[in-house]
Amino acid sequence: GPELFSKWVGESERAVREVFRKARAAAPSIVFFDEIDALAIERGSSSGSSSVGDRVLAQLLTEIDGVQSLRDVTVVAATNRPDMIDKALMRPGRLDRILYVPLPDLPTRRQIFTIHLNRMPTGSTVDVDKLVTATDKYSGAEVSAVCHEAAMFALQEDILSKRVEQRHFDKALTVVSPRISDQLIQFYQNYHLTSGLQTV
Repeated sequence: GPELFSKWVGESERAVREVFRKARAAAPSIVFFDEIDALAIERGSSSGSSSVGDRVLAQLLTEIDGVQSLRDVTVVAATNRPDMIDKALMRPGRLDRILYVPLPDLPTRRQIFTIHLNRMPTGSTVDVDKLVTATDKYSGAEVSAVCHEAAMFALQEDILSKRVEQRHFDKALTVVSPRISDQLIQFYQNYHLTSGLQTV
């Protein structure tokens, strides 16, 4: 999303038009906007009556349901700030299927660890159950970071190290901590309940 903004007048809108032109030409296609909240911020919230953000949002809405139909083009977006997205974009026919992806639960964290541990040589001391329990409230990226840090600690200890042991994971857990606060988790849960989002 933020990559479409330009300091030159009209360039941001042209960039949005170009994304959708390419998507129509390559149909069937998927257009994925990461950090859509930066691109589709609620109208009137930015300074200036004709702000770039408002014009880009207007262009985005025009492209999604404008004169040229989006046949065989699917628009997907991701955000961690759903409250900042303009309500017009969330209406039926636009981004109308909204999914809430919570933090990984215990079985999901086990799968993430399994994927990473299968790619690294680990010693017999590694206790997956202990790791899964210790990473409550960790995001998937943070669980992945724990594995990466453990491997780094093993190499720091001995550059010729052949295996990552439990002590390396224990040390990694002291460095990588969950960054999503309880207040933010509560905000997402409240938003999920009030907006009728589906859970993945």
